[in-house]
Amino acid sequence: MAYIEFDHVIKEYRTGETSIKALDDASFTVEKGELAVILGSSGAGKTTALNILGGMDTATSGRVLVDGCNIAEYSTKQLIGYRRTDIGFVFQFYNLVPNLTALENVELASQICGDSLDAVETLKKVGLTERMDNFPAQLSGGEQQRVSIARAIAKNPKILLCDEPTGALDDTTGKQILQLLQDTCRKEKITVLIITHNSALAPMADRLIRFKSGKIVEITCNEHPVPIAEIEW
Repeated sequence: MAYIEFDHVIKEYRTGETSIKALDDASFTVEKGELAVILGSSGAGKTTALNILGGMDTATSGRVLVDGCNIAEYSTKQLIGYRRTDIGFVFQFYNLVPNLTALENVELASQICGDSLDAVETLKKVGLTERMDNFPAQLSGGEQQRVSIARAIAKNPKILLCDEPTGALDDTTGKQILQLLQDTCRKEKITVLIITHNSALAPMADRLIRFKSGKIVEITCNEHPVPIAEIEW
């Protein structure tokens, strides 16, 4: 059984007489420790899939299996626990607490997770040894995103979900962040899913899942993923 399994998932939004299917019978799998890139244009359904997988939204129908558990059947309380312990989130905008230092932002993870990693060591891993006592306003965009990634990793999650993590960054900084995510997947054995509309990122993935109009139109596995440094866009 795959570590993550989306099984005929439908997500339907109704307004009056009309209904929109953000996900239309979507099925895909991701293996433990893989880096998966979810590719598609705006409105393709990829963020909806990520939100369901992250326990922030629920499917209208279908099964969503994570490590053998169908989270589509979870109660609200179970989903809170799942988000708290199993999932790390990285967003396009860094969502840091402005009046806390980089270290204090990462330490937030230890306050909600019993199995958290050391905040200082995690910041060192993402290359911020010298910036721990800085506030977000004193950091560059790339450094803020590194703090955001460190905070997500410090939860010691099973899955790291990244929604357009380089969307607010220039190309060079964006590549550094993607390399960090690729390295994290390899070294920490965390299953990483990255949402993007940038098809140039496809070669970095162990598994590429392409969305279009709420459906999965292509799934490709790369035997030899390419390091981000070698990818041009």
